[in-house]
Amino acid sequence: MANPEVKGDDYQVQYEPASSTVYFKGDITLGSPKEYVPIVKLLDQAANADPDTLTLNVKELAFLNSSGISMLSKFVLGMKKKKGTQLVVLGGKKVPWQGKSLKNLERLLPGLKLVVE
Repeated sequence: MANPEVKGDDYQVQYEPASSTVYFKGDITLGSPKEYVPIVKLLDQAANADPDTLTLNVKELAFLNSSGISMLSKFVLGMKKKKGTQLVVLGGKKVPWQGKSLKNLERLLPGLKLVVE
C-alpha cells in the first residue's frame, strides 16, 4: 500500500504507517477550513490506526497560516479521546512560527510531547 499523502503546489503532507509519522513540508496557505479537509482526513487516518505513538514532524514546514494552525489545534484537541496514543510533535528552532504556535499545542493536550530542535 502506498503511503497516503496530500500534495499542493507548495506543500506535501505524507503519512508513513511503518513509523506512525506524518511529515509536513513546504508552505501550507490554504484559504478556508474546507480546503484543509484532505489533510484532516490523513491525520484522522493516522490517529485511527491507534499507534502507541503518533509523530507529527513539522521541521520542514516553513509556513502554516492561521487556518492551518486552527486545523492542527483541533486535531490535537481530538487526540484527548485517544488515551492509548502518545502524540509527539517535532519542530525546528530555525522556523520562526513554530516556537510560539507549537508551544500552544501543549496547553491543548497536556500529555503532548513537544520536541523543538
